[in-house]
Amino acid sequence: MLAPGVPVFNLGLRGFCYFHVTVRTGERDLHSGLYGGAVLNALHALVRALDGVIPVDGELPEPLRRGVLEPSAAELADWRSLPAGAEVIGEQGAVPADAAAAADFYLRTWASPSLDVNGIEGGSPHLLKTVTPVVAHANLSIRLVPGQEPDEIREAVESLLRIAAPAGATVEVDLLASTPPVLFAHDSPAVQLAAGAFERVVGRRPLFVRSGGSLPFAAALAGRGIPFIGTGFDLPDGNVHSPNERLRVDYLPLGVAASREVLLALRALE
Repeated sequence: MLAPGVPVFNLGLRGFCYFHVTVRTGERDLHSGLYGGAVLNALHALVRALDGVIPVDGELPEPLRRGVLEPSAAELADWRSLPAGAEVIGEQGAVPADAAAAADFYLRTWASPSLDVNGIEGGSPHLLKTVTPVVAHANLSIRLVPGQEPDEIREAVESLLRIAAPAGATVEVDLLASTPPVLFAHDSPAVQLAAGAFERVVGRRPLFVRSGGSLPFAAALAGRGIPFIGTGFDLPDGNVHSPNERLRVDYLPLGVAASREVLLALRALE
């Protein structure tokens, strides 16, 4: 659920590629007073490399947007029934990435690829140690949308990082994990039976939306032509992937009742 009493079915999931990037610029760390300004700093080089893939005003470089399939008119109509993007971002105590981010919230998180730097390490961030570091690391991930292939995006990310890095820096890019995006048809018999079951229990027919997250097993099901019904009873204040992640206890019996009704309804597929 994206708001109390508004059930949703996530019929689309973004895929992802997760990378570890290592930048090297020399044999050992050097005294920044003796060599700073004259030798290549690995952290500076890493920042410049990352600048080649980081979005500008919410838009990734063109090679990372290739193949994107636009959402259907029916999907967009359901999305307009959801809470405004500014409200969703504000509830999380977050700040919009740019002036258009709130208005484009659902397009950006469900139907567009996005890239995030998940961590950076190098030098001495907790000590008073004036060095010019020669090794820097970063983890970054890119979420893919229907129409995009992990192998093609992997090659594009690696190329953009190497092109943006300064001359003399060695850039190593390791792909740690990946999964393709998926999109299921809202009019499949299984989805429609499950939607009817939810309506009987919750009192409202689910909206058909997508999720910005990724579930590799959903891609495995899609590859075998098996419909996927992604839903749940979490709310935005559930703090998913954050400290104190939680589920409202009064939603547990509702979830059990809805699950039971869905399973009973799916018997019609036999």
